[in-house]
Amino acid sequence: MTAATFPEEIELTKAYEPVAMEPAKASSEVAVAVAAAGQEDFEIPTEHDLETLRRVSGKIPWAAYTIAFVELCERFSYYGTTAVFVNFLQQPLPEGSNTGAGHSGQSGALGMGQRASTGLTTFNQFWAYVMPLLGAYMADQYWGRFKTIQVACAVALVGHLVLILSAIPPIIIHPNASIACFTIGLIIMGVGVGGTETVMRVKRTPTGQRVIMDPAVTVSRVFLYFYMMINVGSLTGSIGMVYAEKYVGFWLSYTLPTLINLSDRYHGLQTEICLDTTHRIHTREGYKVVASCNEGQVVVESSTIVSHANVKAEDFWENVMPSRLGASKPVWMTFDDVWVQEVRRGLIACRVFLWYPLYWLAYGQMTNNLTSQAATMKLGGVPNDIVSNFNPLFIVILIPLMDHVIYPAFRKAGINFSPIKRITCGFFLASMAMISACVVQSYIYKKTPCGDNNASNCTIPFGDPDGEKWTSDISVWVQILPYGLIGFSEILASVTSLEYAFTKAPVNMRSTITAVALFMNAISSALAQALTALAEDPLLVWNYGVVAVVAFIGGILFFFDNKEIDAQDDELNMLPESHFKTNGADPELGEKAI
Repeated sequence: MTAATFPEEIELTKAYEPVAMEPAKASSEVAVAVAAAGQEDFEIPTEHDLETLRRVSGKIPWAAYTIAFVELCERFSYYGTTAVFVNFLQQPLPEGSNTGAGHSGQSGALGMGQRASTGLTTFNQFWAYVMPLLGAYMADQYWGRFKTIQVACAVALVGHLVLILSAIPPIIIHPNASIACFTIGLIIMGVGVGGTETVMRVKRTPTGQRVIMDPAVTVSRVFLYFYMMINVGSLTGSIGMVYAEKYVGFWLSYTLPTLINLSDRYHGLQTEICLDTTHRIHTREGYKVVASCNEGQVVVESSTIVSHANVKAEDFWENVMPSRLGASKPVWMTFDDVWVQEVRRGLIACRVFLWYPLYWLAYGQMTNNLTSQAATMKLGGVPNDIVSNFNPLFIVILIPLMDHVIYPAFRKAGINFSPIKRITCGFFLASMAMISACVVQSYIYKKTPCGDNNASNCTIPFGDPDGEKWTSDISVWVQILPYGLIGFSEILASVTSLEYAFTKAPVNMRSTITAVALFMNAISSALAQALTALAEDPLLVWNYGVVAVVAFIGGILFFFDNKEIDAQDDELNMLPESHFKTNGADPELGEKAI
Protein backbone atom coordinates (compact mmCIF):
# COMPACT_ATOMS: atom_id res chain seq x y z
CA MET A 1 0.00 0.00 0.00
CA THR A 2 1.18 3.55 -0.70
CA ALA A 3 1.34 6.35 1.80
CA ALA A 4 -1.51 8.06 -0.01
CA THR A 5 -3.82 5.13 0.70
CA PHE A 6 -3.55 5.50 4.46
CA PRO A 7 -3.28 9.09 5.76
CA GLU A 8 -1.54 7.87 8.90
CA GLU A 9 1.18 6.05 6.99
CA ILE A 10 4.37 7.96 7.72
CA GLU A 11 7.47 8.23 5.56
CA LEU A 12 10.53 7.60 7.72
CA THR A 13 13.47 9.68 6.53
CA LYS A 14 16.79 9.54 8.35
CA ALA A 15 15.08 9.11 11.69
CA TYR A 16 18.29 7.72 13.16
CA GLU A 17 20.59 10.56 12.09
CA PRO A 18 21.57 13.20 14.66
CA VAL A 19 20.15 16.65 14.14
CA ALA A 20 22.33 19.74 14.40
CA MET A 21 20.91 21.39 17.49
CA GLU A 22 22.42 23.27 20.37
CA PRO A 23 22.13 21.21 23.57
CA ALA A 24 20.75 24.21 25.42
CA LYS A 25 17.82 24.31 23.04
CA ALA A 26 17.18 20.58 23.01
CA SER A 27 14.41 20.81 25.58
CA SER A 28 12.29 23.14 23.47
CA GLU A 29 13.33 22.45 19.88
CA VAL A 30 12.61 19.28 17.96
CA ALA A 31 13.61 18.33 14.42
CA VAL A 32 10.47 18.25 12.31
CA ALA A 33 9.76 17.44 8.68
CA VAL A 34 6.97 18.68 6.43
CA ALA A 35 6.42 16.63 3.29
CA ALA A 36 5.87 18.98 0.34
CA ALA A 37 6.40 18.28 -3.37
CA GLY A 38 8.88 15.52 -2.64
CA GLN A 39 11.03 17.85 -0.51
CA GLU A 40 11.43 17.68 3.27
CA ASP A 41 12.01 20.89 5.23
CA PHE A 42 12.56 21.14 8.94
CA GLU A 43 10.14 22.95 11.18
CA ILE A 44 10.33 23.65 14.88
CA PRO A 45 7.12 22.63 16.69
CA THR A 46 5.88 24.94 19.37
CA GLU A 47 5.05 23.86 22.89
CA HIS A 48 1.42 24.10 21.82
CA ASP A 49 2.15 21.67 18.95
CA LEU A 50 3.69 19.19 21.37
CA GLU A 51 0.63 19.36 23.58
CA THR A 52 -2.07 19.28 20.90
CA LEU A 53 -0.86 17.54 17.74
CA ARG A 54 -1.52 13.85 17.22
CA ARG A 55 1.56 11.63 17.42
CA VAL A 56 2.17 9.00 14.77
CA SER A 57 4.69 6.26 14.12
CA GLY A 58 7.30 5.81 11.44
CA LYS A 59 7.67 2.63 9.43
CA ILE A 60 9.17 -0.39 11.14
CA PRO A 61 12.30 -1.56 9.25
CA TRP A 62 12.31 -5.12 7.94
CA ALA A 63 15.48 -5.89 9.89
CA ALA A 64 13.41 -5.58 13.07
CA TYR A 65 11.07 -8.35 11.86
CA THR A 66 14.06 -10.57 11.06
CA ILE A 67 15.45 -10.17 14.55
CA ALA A 68 11.99 -10.74 16.03
CA PHE A 69 11.66 -14.05 14.18
CA VAL A 70 15.03 -15.21 15.50
CA GLU A 71 13.83 -14.27 18.99
CA LEU A 72 10.60 -16.20 18.38
CA CYS A 73 12.63 -19.37 17.82
CA GLU A 74 14.85 -18.67 20.82
CA ARG A 75 11.83 -18.20 23.08
CA PHE A 76 10.26 -21.38 21.66
CA SER A 77 13.39 -23.14 22.83
CA TYR A 78 13.53 -21.51 26.26
CA TYR A 79 9.85 -21.55 27.22
CA GLY A 80 9.31 -24.94 25.63
CA THR A 81 11.94 -26.25 28.01
CA THR A 82 10.89 -24.39 31.16
CA ALA A 83 7.15 -25.03 30.68
CA VAL A 84 7.49 -28.54 32.10
CA PHE A 85 9.80 -27.70 35.01
CA VAL A 86 7.04 -27.53 37.65
CA ASN A 87 5.65 -30.99 36.94
CA PHE A 88 9.16 -32.44 36.53
CA LEU A 89 10.13 -31.23 39.99
CA GLN A 90 6.88 -31.32 41.99
CA GLN A 91 4.95 -34.39 40.86
CA PRO A 92 6.11 -37.99 41.45
CA LEU A 93 6.99 -40.40 38.65
CA PRO A 94 3.78 -42.14 37.51
CA GLU A 95 3.56 -45.76 38.56
CA GLY A 96 5.24 -48.05 36.02
CA SER A 97 6.67 -45.14 33.99
CA ASN A 98 10.34 -44.50 33.23
CA THR A 99 9.74 -41.32 31.18
CA GLY A 100 7.42 -39.29 33.42
CA ALA A 101 4.57 -39.32 30.89
CA GLY A 102 1.23 -39.19 32.66
CA HIS A 103 -1.07 -40.12 29.75
CA SER A 104 -4.51 -40.07 31.42
CA GLY A 105 -2.97 -39.21 34.80
CA GLN A 106 -0.58 -36.59 36.15
CA SER A 107 2.88 -36.31 34.57
CA GLY A 108 5.80 -36.06 36.96
CA ALA A 109 9.32 -37.17 37.77
CA LEU A 110 11.04 -36.20 41.02
CA GLY A 111 8.11 -35.77 43.45
CA MET A 112 9.81 -33.00 45.45
CA GLY A 113 6.59 -31.13 46.30
CA GLN A 114 5.33 -27.62 45.62
CA ARG A 115 7.67 -25.73 47.94
CA ALA A 116 10.82 -27.26 46.44
CA SER A 117 9.45 -26.83 42.93
CA THR A 118 8.68 -23.16 43.58
CA GLY A 119 12.12 -22.61 45.06
CA LEU A 120 13.97 -24.11 42.09
CA THR A 121 11.86 -22.45 39.40
CA THR A 122 12.26 -19.13 41.23
CA PHE A 123 16.02 -19.69 41.27
CA ASN A 124 15.87 -20.35 37.53
CA GLN A 125 14.23 -16.95 37.03
CA PHE A 126 16.81 -15.30 39.25
CA TRP A 127 19.72 -16.91 37.43
CA ALA A 128 18.35 -16.25 33.94
CA TYR A 129 17.98 -12.54 34.71
CA VAL A 130 21.28 -12.08 36.53
CA MET A 131 23.26 -13.43 33.60
CA PRO A 132 22.25 -10.66 31.13
CA LEU A 133 24.36 -8.29 33.25
CA LEU A 134 27.39 -10.46 32.56
CA GLY A 135 26.45 -10.84 28.90
CA ALA A 136 25.97 -7.08 28.46
CA TYR A 137 29.25 -6.34 30.21
CA MET A 138 31.20 -8.77 28.04
CA ALA A 139 29.50 -7.50 24.88
CA ASP A 140 29.92 -3.80 25.65
CA GLN A 141 33.35 -4.00 27.23
CA TYR A 142 35.38 -6.81 25.68
CA TRP A 143 34.03 -9.22 23.08
CA GLY A 144 31.43 -7.30 21.12
CA ARG A 145 27.94 -8.65 20.56
CA PHE A 146 28.86 -11.16 17.86
CA LYS A 147 31.48 -13.07 19.85
CA THR A 148 29.34 -12.84 22.99
CA ILE A 149 26.43 -14.43 21.15
CA GLN A 150 28.71 -17.17 19.79
CA VAL A 151 29.92 -18.09 23.27
CA ALA A 152 26.41 -17.86 24.74
CA CYS A 153 25.06 -20.16 22.02
CA ALA A 154 27.62 -22.83 22.83
CA VAL A 155 27.01 -22.59 26.58
CA ALA A 156 23.21 -22.69 26.20
CA LEU A 157 23.47 -25.75 23.98
CA VAL A 158 25.51 -27.58 26.63
CA GLY A 159 22.85 -26.67 29.21
CA HIS A 160 20.07 -28.04 27.00
CA LEU A 161 21.98 -31.31 26.51
CA VAL A 162 22.49 -31.76 30.26
CA LEU A 163 18.75 -31.21 30.83
CA ILE A 164 18.00 -33.94 28.29
CA LEU A 165 20.36 -36.21 30.21
CA SER A 166 18.40 -35.59 33.45
CA ALA A 167 15.19 -36.88 31.80
CA ILE A 168 16.32 -39.97 29.88
CA PRO A 169 14.84 -43.25 31.26
CA PRO A 170 18.04 -44.63 32.87
CA ILE A 171 18.51 -41.39 34.84
CA ILE A 172 14.98 -40.21 35.63
CA ILE A 173 14.23 -43.32 37.69
CA HIS A 174 17.04 -42.27 40.07
CA PRO A 175 15.84 -38.98 41.64
CA ASN A 176 19.20 -37.99 43.13
CA ALA A 177 21.05 -38.38 39.84
CA SER A 178 18.26 -36.69 37.92
CA ILE A 179 18.07 -33.63 40.17
CA ALA A 180 21.86 -33.27 40.04
CA CYS A 181 21.84 -33.25 36.22
CA PHE A 182 18.82 -30.97 36.18
CA THR A 183 20.44 -28.39 38.48
CA ILE A 184 23.71 -28.38 36.53
CA GLY A 185 21.82 -28.01 33.26
CA LEU A 186 19.73 -25.18 34.73
CA ILE A 187 22.83 -23.24 35.75
CA ILE A 188 24.65 -23.76 32.45
CA MET A 189 21.59 -22.86 30.37
CA GLY A 190 21.09 -19.70 32.43
CA VAL A 191 24.61 -18.55 31.59
CA GLY A 192 23.88 -19.04 27.88
CA VAL A 193 20.53 -17.26 28.07
CA GLY A 194 22.25 -14.21 29.61
CA GLY A 195 24.52 -13.82 26.61
CA THR A 196 21.82 -13.48 23.82
CA GLU A 197 17.88 7.43 17.85
CA THR A 198 15.92 9.41 17.20
CA VAL A 199 14.21 12.78 16.95
CA MET A 200 10.64 14.01 16.78
CA ARG A 201 9.41 15.81 13.71
CA VAL A 202 6.17 17.24 12.47
CA LYS A 203 4.85 16.33 9.05
CA ARG A 204 1.71 16.92 7.10
CA THR A 205 -0.39 13.92 6.06
CA PRO A 206 -1.76 13.69 2.51
CA THR A 207 -5.00 15.16 3.87
CA GLY A 208 -3.14 18.24 5.09
CA GLN A 209 -3.32 17.39 8.79
CA ARG A 210 -0.26 18.34 10.83
CA VAL A 211 0.97 15.52 13.06
CA ILE A 212 4.09 14.82 15.07
CA MET A 213 6.16 11.91 13.83
CA ASP A 214 7.31 10.68 17.21
CA PRO A 215 10.20 8.17 17.25
CA ALA A 216 9.07 7.16 20.76
CA VAL A 217 5.82 5.94 19.19
CA THR A 218 7.81 4.07 16.52
CA VAL A 219 10.02 2.41 19.14
CA SER A 220 6.92 1.53 21.15
CA ARG A 221 5.45 -0.25 18.10
CA VAL A 222 8.72 -2.08 17.43
CA PHE A 223 8.84 -3.46 20.96
CA LEU A 224 5.14 -4.32 20.94
CA TYR A 225 5.58 -6.59 17.93
CA PHE A 226 8.93 -7.86 19.18
CA TYR A 227 7.15 -8.91 22.38
CA MET A 228 4.33 -10.43 20.37
CA MET A 229 6.81 -12.61 18.45
CA ILE A 230 8.38 -13.67 21.74
CA ASN A 231 4.98 -14.83 22.93
CA VAL A 232 4.20 -16.61 19.67
CA GLY A 233 7.38 -18.60 20.31
CA SER A 234 6.41 -19.15 23.93
CA LEU A 235 2.89 -20.24 22.99
CA THR A 236 3.92 -22.78 20.35
CA GLY A 237 6.85 -24.10 22.36
CA SER A 238 4.93 -24.47 25.60
CA ILE A 239 1.89 -26.18 24.09
CA GLY A 240 3.98 -28.62 22.10
CA MET A 241 6.28 -29.55 24.96
CA VAL A 242 3.46 -29.93 27.49
CA TYR A 243 1.83 -32.58 25.31
CA ALA A 244 5.22 -34.19 24.62
CA GLU A 245 5.66 -34.44 28.39
CA LYS A 246 2.20 -35.94 28.89
CA TYR A 247 2.23 -38.57 26.14
CA VAL A 248 5.92 -39.34 25.48
CA GLY A 249 8.07 -38.11 28.34
CA PHE A 250 10.21 -35.27 29.65
CA TRP A 251 13.19 -36.28 27.53
CA LEU A 252 11.28 -35.28 24.37
CA SER A 253 10.17 -32.01 26.00
CA TYR A 254 13.85 -31.14 26.44
CA THR A 255 15.08 -32.55 23.12
CA LEU A 256 12.79 -30.70 20.69
CA PRO A 257 13.66 -27.23 22.06
CA THR A 258 17.33 -28.17 21.81
CA LEU A 259 16.92 -28.91 18.10
CA ILE A 260 15.09 -25.61 17.58
CA ASN A 261 17.86 -23.93 19.55
CA LEU A 262 20.50 -25.33 17.20
CA SER A 263 18.67 -24.13 14.10
CA ASP A 264 17.86 -20.74 15.59
CA ARG A 265 21.42 -20.11 16.72
CA TYR A 266 22.73 -20.68 13.19
CA HIS A 267 20.21 -18.36 11.56
CA GLY A 268 20.55 -15.86 14.38
CA LEU A 269 24.29 -15.65 13.88
CA GLN A 270 23.77 -15.11 10.17
CA THR A 271 21.40 -12.26 11.00
CA GLU A 272 23.95 -10.72 13.33
CA ILE A 273 26.59 -10.93 10.59
CA CYS A 274 24.28 -9.30 8.04
CA LEU A 275 23.41 -6.49 10.46
CA ASP A 276 27.11 -5.88 11.15
CA THR A 277 26.86 -5.81 14.90
CA THR A 278 30.40 -6.95 15.57
CA HIS A 279 31.61 -3.60 16.86
CA ARG A 280 32.52 -3.23 20.50
CA ILE A 281 31.18 -0.46 22.70
CA HIS A 282 31.88 0.43 26.30
CA THR A 283 30.17 1.28 29.55
CA ARG A 284 33.38 2.29 31.29
CA GLU A 285 33.05 5.88 30.11
CA GLY A 286 29.61 6.03 31.71
CA TYR A 287 31.15 5.19 35.07
CA LYS A 288 33.84 7.82 34.50
CA VAL A 289 31.17 10.43 33.89
CA VAL A 290 29.43 9.70 37.21
CA ALA A 291 32.71 9.49 39.11
CA SER A 292 33.92 12.77 37.64
CA CYS A 293 30.59 14.50 38.30
CA ASN A 294 30.98 13.51 41.92
CA GLU A 295 34.49 14.94 42.33
CA GLY A 296 34.53 17.68 44.94
CA GLN A 297 31.01 16.99 46.18
CA VAL A 298 31.52 14.80 49.26
CA VAL A 299 34.98 13.57 50.24
CA VAL A 300 35.71 11.37 53.24
CA GLU A 301 39.29 10.21 53.77
CA SER A 302 40.11 11.07 50.15
CA SER A 303 37.39 8.70 48.90
CA THR A 304 34.61 10.03 46.70
CA ILE A 305 31.14 9.09 47.88
CA VAL A 306 28.20 9.14 45.50
CA SER A 307 25.05 10.02 47.42
CA HIS A 308 21.47 10.90 46.62
CA ALA A 309 22.24 14.50 47.60
CA ASN A 310 25.13 14.59 45.13
CA VAL A 311 23.00 13.45 42.22
CA LYS A 312 20.27 15.96 43.09
CA ALA A 313 22.77 18.85 43.20
CA GLU A 314 22.21 21.35 40.39
CA ASP A 315 25.83 21.27 39.24
CA PHE A 316 26.30 17.49 39.52
CA TRP A 317 26.30 16.82 35.78
CA GLU A 318 27.94 20.12 34.88
CA ASN A 319 31.12 18.98 36.65
CA VAL A 320 32.03 16.75 33.74
CA MET A 321 30.85 18.84 30.80
CA PRO A 322 33.88 19.02 28.45
CA SER A 323 32.87 22.54 27.47
CA ARG A 324 33.15 23.61 31.11
CA LEU A 325 36.51 21.94 31.75
CA GLY A 326 38.15 23.25 28.60
CA ALA A 327 41.88 22.50 28.34
CA SER A 328 41.96 20.97 31.84
CA LYS A 329 39.86 17.94 30.89
CA PRO A 330 41.55 14.49 31.28
CA VAL A 331 42.97 12.67 28.27
CA TRP A 332 40.24 10.01 28.41
CA MET A 333 37.43 12.58 28.21
CA THR A 334 36.68 12.25 24.50
CA PHE A 335 32.89 12.54 24.79
CA ASP A 336 30.82 15.67 24.29
CA ASP A 337 28.34 17.56 26.47
CA VAL A 338 25.37 15.83 24.87
CA TRP A 339 26.66 12.38 25.86
CA VAL A 340 26.79 13.50 29.50
CA GLN A 341 23.10 14.34 29.23
CA GLU A 342 22.46 10.93 27.64
CA VAL A 343 24.19 9.19 30.58
CA ARG A 344 22.02 11.24 32.95
CA ARG A 345 18.95 10.12 31.02
CA GLY A 346 20.10 6.48 31.19
CA LEU A 347 20.46 6.69 34.97
CA ILE A 348 16.96 8.15 35.18
CA ALA A 349 15.75 5.03 33.37
CA CYS A 350 17.56 2.86 35.93
CA ARG A 351 15.75 4.76 38.69
CA VAL A 352 12.43 3.92 37.04
CA PHE A 353 13.39 0.24 36.89
CA LEU A 354 14.08 0.07 40.64
CA TRP A 355 10.37 -0.43 41.36
CA TYR A 356 10.00 -3.35 38.98
CA PRO A 357 10.86 -6.16 41.46
CA LEU A 358 7.45 -5.53 43.08
CA TYR A 359 5.78 -6.05 39.71
CA TRP A 360 7.77 -9.16 38.82
CA LEU A 361 6.73 -10.78 42.10
CA ALA A 362 3.21 -11.05 40.70
CA TYR A 363 4.42 -12.20 37.28
CA GLY A 364 6.56 -14.89 38.90
CA GLN A 365 3.52 -16.62 40.38
CA MET A 366 2.56 -17.60 36.85
CA THR A 367 5.71 -19.65 36.38
CA ASN A 368 5.26 -21.87 39.44
CA ASN A 369 2.36 -21.55 41.90
CA LEU A 370 -0.40 -21.04 39.35
CA THR A 371 0.73 -24.19 37.53
CA SER A 372 0.60 -26.06 40.83
CA GLN A 373 -2.83 -24.57 41.53
CA ALA A 374 -4.13 -25.95 38.22
CA ALA A 375 -3.19 -29.48 39.32
CA THR A 376 -5.70 -29.19 42.19
CA MET A 377 -8.60 -28.31 39.88
CA LYS A 378 -10.88 -30.17 37.49
CA LEU A 379 -8.76 -30.58 34.35
CA GLY A 380 -11.12 -32.33 31.97
CA GLY A 381 -8.33 -34.34 30.37
CA VAL A 382 -5.92 -31.47 29.61
CA PRO A 383 -2.44 -31.20 31.20
CA ASN A 384 -2.34 -28.90 34.22
CA ASP A 385 0.46 -26.83 32.67
CA ILE A 386 -1.44 -26.12 29.43
CA VAL A 387 -3.61 -23.36 30.91
CA SER A 388 -0.60 -21.07 31.38
CA ASN A 389 -0.57 -20.67 27.60
CA PHE A 390 -3.53 -18.34 27.87
CA ASN A 391 -0.98 -15.76 28.99
CA PRO A 392 0.94 -15.59 25.68
CA LEU A 393 -2.31 -16.13 23.76
CA PHE A 394 -3.84 -13.02 25.35
CA ILE A 395 -0.67 -11.07 24.57
CA VAL A 396 -0.67 -12.13 20.91
CA ILE A 397 -4.33 -11.08 20.60
CA LEU A 398 -4.10 -7.84 22.56
CA ILE A 399 -0.93 -6.36 21.03
CA PRO A 400 -2.45 -5.66 17.56
CA LEU A 401 -5.56 -4.34 19.33
CA MET A 402 -3.48 -1.98 21.45
CA ASP A 403 -1.40 -0.86 18.45
CA HIS A 404 -4.22 -0.31 15.96
CA VAL A 405 -7.14 0.67 18.21
CA ILE A 406 -6.42 1.60 21.83
CA TYR A 407 -3.18 3.62 21.56
CA PRO A 408 -4.26 5.52 18.38
CA ALA A 409 -7.59 6.33 20.06
CA PHE A 410 -5.76 7.76 23.07
CA ARG A 411 -3.47 9.84 20.85
CA LYS A 412 -6.38 11.08 18.74
CA ALA A 413 -8.22 12.11 21.91
CA GLY A 414 -5.16 14.00 23.10
CA ILE A 415 -4.52 11.60 25.98
CA ASN A 416 -0.81 11.21 26.65
CA PHE A 417 -0.59 7.60 27.80
CA SER A 418 3.07 8.01 28.67
CA PRO A 419 5.46 5.20 29.66
CA ILE A 420 5.15 6.02 33.37
CA LYS A 421 1.35 5.88 33.20
CA ARG A 422 1.45 2.61 31.24
CA ILE A 423 3.78 1.01 33.75
CA THR A 424 1.57 2.16 36.63
CA CYS A 425 -1.47 0.54 35.02
CA GLY A 426 0.62 -2.61 34.54
CA PHE A 427 1.25 -2.76 38.29
CA PHE A 428 -2.47 -2.45 39.04
CA LEU A 429 -3.43 -5.14 36.51
CA ALA A 430 -0.85 -7.50 38.03
CA SER A 431 -2.39 -6.84 41.44
CA MET A 432 -5.85 -7.65 40.05
CA ALA A 433 -4.48 -10.91 38.63
CA MET A 434 -3.22 -11.93 42.07
CA ILE A 435 -6.54 -10.99 43.69
CA SER A 436 -8.33 -13.30 41.26
CA ALA A 437 -5.82 -16.10 41.99
CA CYS A 438 -6.37 -15.53 45.71
CA VAL A 439 -10.14 -15.88 45.31
CA VAL A 440 -9.75 -19.05 43.22
CA GLN A 441 -7.44 -20.56 45.84
CA SER A 442 -9.90 -19.83 48.65
CA TYR A 443 -12.65 -21.64 46.73
CA ILE A 444 -10.31 -24.58 46.06
CA TYR A 445 -9.84 -24.95 49.81
CA LYS A 446 -13.61 -24.87 50.31
CA LYS A 447 -14.32 -27.43 47.58
CA THR A 448 -11.53 -29.97 48.05
CA PRO A 449 -12.55 -33.15 49.93
CA CYS A 450 -9.28 -33.18 51.88
CA GLY A 451 -9.49 -29.72 53.44
CA ASP A 452 -7.06 -26.80 53.48
CA ASN A 453 -4.03 -28.76 54.62
CA ASN A 454 -3.98 -31.30 51.79
CA ALA A 455 -5.58 -29.65 48.76
CA SER A 456 -2.43 -30.16 46.68
CA ASN A 457 -2.01 -33.80 47.73
CA CYS A 458 -5.54 -35.04 48.11
CA THR A 459 -5.90 -38.83 47.82
CA ILE A 460 -8.73 -41.18 48.65
CA PRO A 461 -8.40 -43.05 51.03
CA PHE A 462 -7.18 -39.90 52.77
CA GLY A 463 -3.40 -39.79 53.18
CA ASP A 464 -2.77 -42.97 51.17
CA PRO A 465 0.06 -42.19 48.69
CA ASP A 466 -1.17 -45.02 46.47
CA GLY A 467 -4.79 -43.87 46.66
CA GLU A 468 -6.81 -42.17 43.95
CA LYS A 469 -5.91 -38.52 43.48
CA TRP A 470 -8.86 -36.16 44.01
CA THR A 471 -9.19 -32.50 43.12
CA SER A 472 -11.73 -29.76 43.73
CA ASP A 473 -14.67 -29.58 41.33
CA ILE A 474 -13.68 -26.08 40.14
CA SER A 475 -12.85 -25.97 36.43
CA VAL A 476 -9.25 -25.14 35.62
CA TRP A 477 -10.46 -22.70 32.97
CA VAL A 478 -11.24 -20.08 35.63
CA GLN A 479 -7.49 -19.50 35.61
CA ILE A 480 -7.97 -17.69 32.31
CA LEU A 481 -8.66 -14.55 34.38
CA PRO A 482 -5.33 -14.30 36.26
CA TYR A 483 -3.32 -15.40 33.22
CA GLY A 484 -5.15 -12.91 30.99
CA LEU A 485 -4.68 -10.03 33.44
CA ILE A 486 -0.98 -10.80 33.78
CA GLY A 487 -0.68 -10.83 29.99
CA PHE A 488 -2.40 -7.45 29.74
CA SER A 489 -0.10 -6.10 32.46
CA GLU A 490 2.97 -7.31 30.55
CA ILE A 491 1.98 -5.27 27.50
CA LEU A 492 1.87 -2.16 29.67
CA ALA A 493 4.75 -2.81 32.07
CA SER A 494 7.18 -5.32 30.57
CA VAL A 495 7.11 -4.05 26.97
CA THR A 496 7.41 -0.48 28.20
CA SER A 497 10.49 -1.32 30.28
CA LEU A 498 12.29 -2.59 27.17
CA GLU A 499 11.14 0.48 25.23
CA TYR A 500 12.23 2.78 28.06
CA ALA A 501 15.69 1.21 28.25
CA PHE A 502 16.15 1.60 24.50
CA THR A 503 14.98 5.21 24.21
CA LYS A 504 16.63 6.56 27.36
CA ALA A 505 20.05 4.88 27.23
CA PRO A 506 23.00 6.27 25.28
CA VAL A 507 23.41 4.32 22.05
CA ASN A 508 26.65 2.77 23.26
CA MET A 509 25.21 1.72 26.63
CA ARG A 510 21.92 0.16 25.52
CA SER A 511 22.97 -3.42 26.27
CA THR A 512 23.89 -2.50 29.82
CA ILE A 513 20.80 -0.39 30.56
CA THR A 514 18.56 -3.14 29.14
CA ALA A 515 20.40 -5.68 31.31
CA VAL A 516 19.70 -3.49 34.35
CA ALA A 517 16.00 -3.57 33.45
CA LEU A 518 16.10 -7.36 33.19
CA PHE A 519 18.12 -7.61 36.41
CA MET A 520 15.09 -6.31 38.30
CA ASN A 521 13.48 -9.69 37.58
CA ALA A 522 16.42 -11.37 39.29
CA ILE A 523 16.00 -9.15 42.36
CA SER A 524 12.31 -10.04 42.37
CA SER A 525 13.17 -13.74 42.25
CA ALA A 526 15.48 -13.29 45.23
CA LEU A 527 12.65 -11.58 47.12
CA ALA A 528 10.29 -14.37 46.04
CA GLN A 529 12.49 -16.91 47.79
CA ALA A 530 11.30 -15.35 51.05
CA LEU A 531 7.73 -16.16 50.02
CA THR A 532 8.39 -19.84 49.29
CA ALA A 533 7.38 -20.55 52.91
CA LEU A 534 3.85 -19.57 51.80
CA ALA A 535 3.94 -21.85 48.75
CA GLU A 536 2.29 -24.72 50.57
CA ASP A 537 -1.14 -25.66 51.90
CA PRO A 538 -2.88 -24.07 53.75
CA LEU A 539 -0.99 -20.78 53.18
CA LEU A 540 -1.50 -20.27 49.46
CA VAL A 541 -4.31 -17.73 49.92
CA TRP A 542 -1.87 -15.64 51.94
CA ASN A 543 0.75 -16.13 49.24
CA TYR A 544 -1.40 -14.61 46.49
CA GLY A 545 -2.86 -11.97 48.82
CA VAL A 546 0.53 -10.68 49.94
CA VAL A 547 1.76 -10.43 46.34
CA ALA A 548 -1.44 -8.60 45.31
CA VAL A 549 -1.00 -6.00 48.06
CA VAL A 550 2.69 -5.55 47.25
CA ALA A 551 1.97 -4.98 43.54
CA PHE A 552 -0.84 -2.50 44.30
CA ILE A 553 1.19 -0.46 46.78
CA GLY A 554 4.18 -0.69 44.43
CA GLY A 555 2.11 0.82 41.62
CA ILE A 556 1.06 3.78 43.78
CA LEU A 557 4.58 4.45 45.03
CA PHE A 558 6.02 4.01 41.53
CA PHE A 559 3.72 6.65 40.05
CA PHE A 560 4.28 9.29 42.72
CA ASP A 561 8.04 8.68 42.75
CA ASN A 562 8.24 9.17 38.98
CA LYS A 563 5.68 11.95 38.39
CA GLU A 564 8.47 14.45 37.81
CA ILE A 565 10.15 12.14 35.30
CA ASP A 566 6.84 11.63 33.54
CA ALA A 567 6.51 15.39 33.03
CA GLN A 568 10.01 15.46 31.49
CA ASP A 569 9.43 12.60 29.05
CA ASP A 570 9.34 14.70 25.87
CA GLU A 571 12.31 16.73 27.02
CA LEU A 572 14.35 13.58 27.65
CA ASN A 573 13.38 12.10 24.28
CA MET A 574 14.28 15.30 22.42
CA LEU A 575 17.96 15.31 23.33
CA PRO A 576 20.08 15.47 20.16
CA GLU A 577 22.21 12.40 19.57
CA SER A 578 25.79 12.55 20.75
CA HIS A 579 28.57 12.04 18.21
CA PHE A 580 30.60 10.14 20.81
CA LYS A 581 31.29 6.54 19.83
CA THR A 582 33.80 4.07 21.25
CA ASN A 583 35.28 1.06 19.53
CA GLY A 584 37.34 -0.54 22.20
CA ALA A 585 39.29 0.13 25.34
CA ASP A 586 42.41 2.22 25.13
CA PRO A 587 45.14 -0.06 26.50
CA GLU A 588 47.29 2.93 27.39
CA LEU A 589 44.68 4.38 29.70
CA GLY A 590 43.92 1.23 31.68
CA GLU A 591 41.94 1.28 34.87
CA LYS A 592 43.90 4.25 36.27
CA ALA A 593 42.04 6.51 33.90
CA ILE A 594 38.95 5.94 35.99
